Amino acid sequence: MLAIRAFEAAARYEGFSAAAPELHVTAGAVAHQVRQLEKWLGVELFHRRPKGVELTNAGQLYLSRLQPLLEDLEQISREVRRDQLRTEVTIVAMPSVVSRWLMPCLGPFLQAHEQTDVRVVASVPPVHFVRDRVDVAIRPGNENYPGLRKRHLLQDRFVAVASPRYLAESAPLQRPGDLLRHTLLHDEFESLIPDQVDWKRWVRRHGTIELSQAAGAGPTYSHSYLTIEAALRGHGVALQSRVLVQNQIDTGELAIVLPDTETPGPYGLSLFTGVSPQPTPSVLDLVAWLVAEAQSFEENWNASPPPGVSGQTG
Repeated sequence: MLAIRAFEAAARYEGFSAAAPELHVTAGAVAHQVRQLEKWLGVELFHRRPKGVELTNAGQLYLSRLQPLLEDLEQISREVRRDQLRTEVTIVAMPSVVSRWLMPCLGPFLQAHEQTDVRVVASVPPVHFVRDRVDVAIRPGNENYPGLRKRHLLQDRFVAVASPRYLAESAPLQRPGDLLRHTLLHDEFESLIPDQVDWKRWVRRHGTIELSQAAGAGPTYSHSYLTIEAALRGHGVALQSRVLVQNQIDTGELAIVLPDTETPGPYGLSLFTGVSPQPTPSVLDLVAWLVAEAQSFEENWNASPPPGVSGQTG
């Protein structure tokens, strides 16, 4: 590489002495590097003149092919260096995960890393890491993407939830069969994921024949965050991942009903990051924060039954 740089500089300055200051070496060192390159190529690249050098035909051809490669190399080097220095981090997750889990835990990170500009993108379809300049993605655990590093982030457990006001004003809800007298809120997105927990699959596991016949009745919402909003407003009983509703359970805005029917989800959530180029320090900081938050989140819900668990209402 040194010999190539010496050749290109000598050709540009038309002399070894003139090229030497740019390369921070002596004129003799430039001449030596060029001779080494000529020896390796087996051709003379310069005519040596008393007042400088002049490219031979072979030298002109070599330079014409070499300059675009050097320009590309310089551009690539600038891009890699810029990526390493940038402090912006782009994270992508599904809309419900963004609004119900990511946003509540992101605030402390932003306060602790004021120099990092976080760009949050809500997207249902998978994104292209390079084209869309994405650094981190949170996706269902059943997905895999070549060229990305994948790690487990959160397990998934589904619970039936409703607002305390709805439960206080509705018929008692002590066993699965009691759901026949309640409005079931359906999540269209979850029902489209193979083997994901929805009311129909939940009823096959916990319900009765009568309930299975009615499991499809009730309003349907396109995204989980809309179904959760309907439950918060007292429109009925929702079946949701605790990842998405735990914060509302902790605050008492939602209560778990039929706690014995809590159902493991088949996938959970995974964290995806790029492999190349090497993640920037800001990306590594965010990934470490998310992993720690997820571990704390799971430990808290495993430690003890959350407030707001309700086995009966009247």
